[in-house]
Amino acid sequence: MGLTRQYLRYVASAVFGLIGSQKGNIVFVTLRGEKGRYVAVPACEHVFIWDLRKGEKILILQGLKHEVTFLCPSPDGLHLAVGYEHGSIRIFSLLSGEGNVTFNGHKAAITSLKYDQLGGRLASGSKDTDIIVWDVINESGLYRLKGHKDAVTQALFLRDRNLLVTSGKDTMVKWWDLDTQHCFKTMVGHRTEVWGLVLVSEEKRLITGASDSELRAWDIAYLQEIEDPEEPEPKKVKGSSPGIRDTHEAEDGTLEMDEAPEDRILTCRKAGSIMREGRDRVVNLAVDRTGRILACHGTDSVLEVFRILSKEEIQKKIDKKMKKAKKKAKLNSCKEEEEDLEVNVEMTLQDEIQRVTNIKTSAKIKSFDLIHTPQGELKAVFLLQNNLVELYSLNASMSAPQTVRTNRITIGGHRSDVRTLSFSSDNIAVLSAAADSIKIWNRSTLQCIRTMTCEYALCSFFVPGDRQVVIGTKTGKLQLYDLASGNLLETVDAHDGALWSLSLSPDQRGFVTGGADKSVKFWDFELVKDEKSTQKRLSVKQTRTLQLDEEVLCVSYSPNQKLLAVSLLDCTVKIFYVDTLKFFLSLYGHKLPVICMDISYDGALIATGSADRNVKIWGLDFGDCHRSLFAHDDSVMYLKFVPKSHLFFTAGKDHKIKQWDADKFEHIQTLEGHHQEIWCLAVSPSGDYIVSSSHDKSLRLWERTREPLILEEEREMQREAEYEESVAKEDQPVVPGETQGDSYFTGKKTIETVKAAERIMEAIELYREETAKMREHKAICKAAGKEVPLPINPILMAYGSISPSAYVLEIFKGIKSSELEESLLVLPFSYVPDILKLFNEFIQLGSDVELLCRCLFFLLRIHFGQITSNQMLVPVIEKLKETTISKVSQVRDVIGFNMAGLDYLKRECEAKSEVMFFADATSHLEEKKRKKKKREKLILTLT
Repeated sequence: MGLTRQYLRYVASAVFGLIGSQKGNIVFVTLRGEKGRYVAVPACEHVFIWDLRKGEKILILQGLKHEVTFLCPSPDGLHLAVGYEHGSIRIFSLLSGEGNVTFNGHKAAITSLKYDQLGGRLASGSKDTDIIVWDVINESGLYRLKGHKDAVTQALFLRDRNLLVTSGKDTMVKWWDLDTQHCFKTMVGHRTEVWGLVLVSEEKRLITGASDSELRAWDIAYLQEIEDPEEPEPKKVKGSSPGIRDTHEAEDGTLEMDEAPEDRILTCRKAGSIMREGRDRVVNLAVDRTGRILACHGTDSVLEVFRILSKEEIQKKIDKKMKKAKKKAKLNSCKEEEEDLEVNVEMTLQDEIQRVTNIKTSAKIKSFDLIHTPQGELKAVFLLQNNLVELYSLNASMSAPQTVRTNRITIGGHRSDVRTLSFSSDNIAVLSAAADSIKIWNRSTLQCIRTMTCEYALCSFFVPGDRQVVIGTKTGKLQLYDLASGNLLETVDAHDGALWSLSLSPDQRGFVTGGADKSVKFWDFELVKDEKSTQKRLSVKQTRTLQLDEEVLCVSYSPNQKLLAVSLLDCTVKIFYVDTLKFFLSLYGHKLPVICMDISYDGALIATGSADRNVKIWGLDFGDCHRSLFAHDDSVMYLKFVPKSHLFFTAGKDHKIKQWDADKFEHIQTLEGHHQEIWCLAVSPSGDYIVSSSHDKSLRLWERTREPLILEEEREMQREAEYEESVAKEDQPVVPGETQGDSYFTGKKTIETVKAAERIMEAIELYREETAKMREHKAICKAAGKEVPLPINPILMAYGSISPSAYVLEIFKGIKSSELEESLLVLPFSYVPDILKLFNEFIQLGSDVELLCRCLFFLLRIHFGQITSNQMLVPVIEKLKETTISKVSQVRDVIGFNMAGLDYLKRECEAKSEVMFFADATSHLEEKKRKKKKREKLILTLT
């Protein structure tokens, strides 16, 4: 049976008009060996890499579906960790732009990501209140840390100790011992949410930012460190002497609780506060990579920059203070005062952390990042709230540093939401207009080719000939622009209120406007001559006015130009004759006003979309309602027929675009991609392209393919997508010995892990069947007394005619490292005995010992009770014990031998070329100077 109705599929083609979205943070990235030139910004589900010098987009890290919420570059600058709204983390290579590693463990948006110093571990914090530490090299989760009662806002590794410090919206700062994976200290010295924390002064001071104008500083004393008794007393900051108490009162009156003294690893006492100029909450708090510059901002457009003095600078200040005090004491001739100087000279927190300057940006700051150039210049890059990236530079070491804005990326998008879109008649140019500007885009290259300033635009169209455009504004004006020069040709006061809608007449000689002043006005194009110019230019003149009782929301001509449809605020659509302006029909049935409507190419149908979430299809002959469709979960914002068809598109505030068949009253396709309300869309005259704009600041291009769309298959795909979502929302399986809701397992069940578990089960089933066949075959051969060839399974043949057991190993090797443990967790126990026996064979052969040991130990952990109580598995476990210990020892010996060999090669290379590998050049020079001095001292001693 052939297809009775065939549709063509529309697919997402590109995202443009977006410089950076608001949910994530901006970070400097190292690309092509250059630092401080490239930045990564979130762009809905993608990540854009911008070249600040050229203002060009040079790389797109492709996301899948969910919005980016956090970015963190690796210490080596080769990778970028990207956190998403649904809780997954992907690690992209900045060299290839591919994201090969995916971590699934969180149930809500990622709010914090931080690498450790070497880049081997990654700590992620989320809105689900959990912190997970991931092993980046092994591509697996290490452990989950539970303790916060609200979203985690920041997580930091300590450089030299295996500790982690985290902050949350629950007002707590927690210290975690990663050796034991437990929280050993909770700081409760904050009354409001803690939005940021940084470690400075060689990790001996913690600075926290909360929902007030105070930056709190905390002195950290590590108890395993023995203090230097020769350290002079004046070096110590006021209030930083180590006091060891179980509970003490902080300066703001709150209590700080410590654990038992024997469990304590460090003490943390409040050293004081730095007052910010802003009175709102801290949004971002950060230090540069040298740890010398501290910066923070609130919800405004000011970044406050502070400088943290080094030990040498603090000592110089102390010496200076002492010199002044001694001079004063001598003048007063007071010997006692001179003797007590060393005790009394103290440094305050304000002396150690000095305010440098404020950087004022052109709009509200959403996020920022700092970097120090080799020339000693500080660069600060900002992602602003109005879809803008700005770069500022200053010299922080100067006494009065001047802030200079060096670069700005603006041309790639609008400063506010796009409220109107139009296609040119040749399908090549796209017009987008917002509150302050009009941009003309080339559809094929997606480059902005013209930007013009305008008033708040609500509607637009290309004048026939595509040389001019007409804009209707919120103040009721018509603005006519020339595209070649980008000049405003004319402004006409058309309506007293907002001009909501424009409709070009089918004969292309004029157009009609509808406004909030309850009137519909008819306009004709004409050529006029200016006084200063000899050439004529295009202008418009009003010919007629239709006065109505309600505010006009939308107007539309019928294709034969005989009828005019007018949507009113009283929820009705009235149809008038164009020639006499007499009333013809009234379409009523919507419960809320009709926001959008369109008439089909043959004039037979009119479709209306309303704020009541419904779309109604009417006959234009008698005004009868053919069908009412529940179209969207929120207001229908835009409706447009595809040219020369009865198919139409609707866009809604529910972030979706839907395609409908007005003859069959069927929903054909849903285009998902936008993350906020969709304001408008435009269909190209050929019907091959759609452009849509949204509150997420992005413009999206959709393209019609040659792929046929079959409704039954589309419904099946929707059901599969719903099933996948339901799988992800299911409760986590509980590891035996742990209670529900208290699982410390790092993974999360996804459709990929379920499919991986199914592949393992299928492989075991195949192994069982093939093994049974081989036994039967041997028995037949023995009975017959001759060898009969056994037919090979097609699946095994596809893998190169391997054995069934080798096929099981191939399946294990094919599972992603980050999904392996979760796949084993959902595996039924009935398959475990076979897996253990196969593991024993593989380990004896020395195949993939590390992978197999990881799987083996995990299976033993989660099925310990069942395995130990099964008498059949006791000999298998005994054999595994012997083989595993011996094979792991062999692997360890090989690794040790290789490391020793590499160390020897390193020493040989250093000796030959006098170059230090993996060491700083300055430290190498210092080492040479020290050796030279030692040699000279030895010679002097001998002589």
